[in-house]
Amino acid sequence: MHKINTVLFDFDGTLMDTNSVIIESWQHTFRTIDGKERQGSEIAKTFGEPLDLTMSNLFPNVDTSRHVSIYRDFHLKNFEAYIKLFPGMGGLVISLKEKGYKLGIVTSRMAGSTMLGLEKYRIKEYFDAIVTANDTNKHKPDPEPINIALERLGSKAEESIMVGDSKFDILCAKNAGVKSVLVDWSIALPEEERTGENAPGHIIRTAEGLFEILEQYNA
Repeated sequence: MHKINTVLFDFDGTLMDTNSVIIESWQHTFRTIDGKERQGSEIAKTFGEPLDLTMSNLFPNVDTSRHVSIYRDFHLKNFEAYIKLFPGMGGLVISLKEKGYKLGIVTSRMAGSTMLGLEKYRIKEYFDAIVTANDTNKHKPDPEPINIALERLGSKAEESIMVGDSKFDILCAKNAGVKSVLVDWSIALPEEERTGENAPGHIIRTAEGLFEILEQYNA
């Protein structure tokens, strides 16, 4: 069994609680375009996808450029006010760095707001590589975002682990040959969908639970 020296994190719904601002941004878009909101559970299933892809899926056969602008304008105006770190995640990142792990972020979010969130909570400096939607045309579950992070970190897939909250994170990790961890606070991957191809290698119920998993590999 290979020891783990690299930990990759998804941003939205994993490290940072952006659930409210994402859902509210979508509802604002739906109200503006359709005059009515949609079910929050329908929105949550799209978490982890690039915005343009989700928009084209939810509004098929139309030019969604205006829809994207409506979403992004609301999102950026409200982003900082809504977001917060999930409990224990800031301390986890700092502790992992102090223990010598190489740390990376692999997200389908655009670079600007990703950096804004990391800088707000003063954890950007702890990450050795940050891969966003700006870095590739291929997105989760394609393995390319993780592969880019591993290349930048000088890490091997078999020595790395990915922590995420959606089926896109789990499948991206599997496709890249990286071990996967699901955060139990995920609303993107409900309990009934955590089996089959979406089954993670591990589940953590608290941020500190990741240390127990790492100890299994590094004992």
